[in-house]
Amino acid sequence: MLRLETESGWWLITHPDHARLAGAFAAAWGNAQFSRPEPRERVLYGVATHDDGWTERDAHPLITREGKPSAFSTELVGKYSAFEEIDLADYLAVRERAVRIVAERDAYAGLLIAKHTYSLLTDHADRSTIAASQLPLLDAFLDAQLAYQKRLMVEIQEDDSLKENEKDAARIEEHFRLLQACDNLSLLTCVAFESPAHLLHPLPLNNGGAAEVQVLPVGLRHFQLAPWPFEEPEVKFSFPARHVVGRRFESSANLEAAFDAAPIELLEVSLSQ
Repeated sequence: MLRLETESGWWLITHPDHARLAGAFAAAWGNAQFSRPEPRERVLYGVATHDDGWTERDAHPLITREGKPSAFSTELVGKYSAFEEIDLADYLAVRERAVRIVAERDAYAGLLIAKHTYSLLTDHADRSTIAASQLPLLDAFLDAQLAYQKRLMVEIQEDDSLKENEKDAARIEEHFRLLQACDNLSLLTCVAFESPAHLLHPLPLNNGGAAEVQVLPVGLRHFQLAPWPFEEPEVKFSFPARHVVGRRFESSANLEAAFDAAPIELLEVSLSQ
């Protein structure tokens, strides 16, 4: 779940809906300067489904020790911490499921998600928020993820439907970076981030170079991007969210009841040059 505090409660966005928004960004990505992803359908599938493993978990939202919805929030942008608030074994099971359910249908898309998962838990994770007794569990998970990535890469190399350049490790790395860029832009959107940010990696250009996209908030869910990666000079996207009333909840059951009762509404993000 992702959360955004309001005067009377919280906007809550599920992980799969956040990922669908990331997929919409990826589908619009590319212009005279920035490369469009190929193989298109498989890359877009990976981006749009990278959090499908959270579907069951998000259907039953939990609260933190303070009674807030347990969710990604603006305080966590740019870092991966707060592990003390979660059951690590349960969390890793969700992450494993998110990779497997896509990879079993499409090894190419699954590899992008596996690389994303590994990066989150190595490059971005704050290990100081994980109990020392739990670190072996995390490290065993990471070792298994690397082994699974190798298996998926073998499947990709044997896939005759792919062009040789689409199987190249460097090309796959570019697509992984696009997934992370669109994921980050979606996170910034869902929590209405108010500080300058960037999309994590240099992204491929049609001239063979790469450029890191900077993100400047200029209004509520309105961001200016530079360099500009889309075809149209301004693009708008909508995504579903539910508003629950109340800053604190006595139990997870109370939060779940409020979440289930809240109507689904569409919020909008505007991106411009």
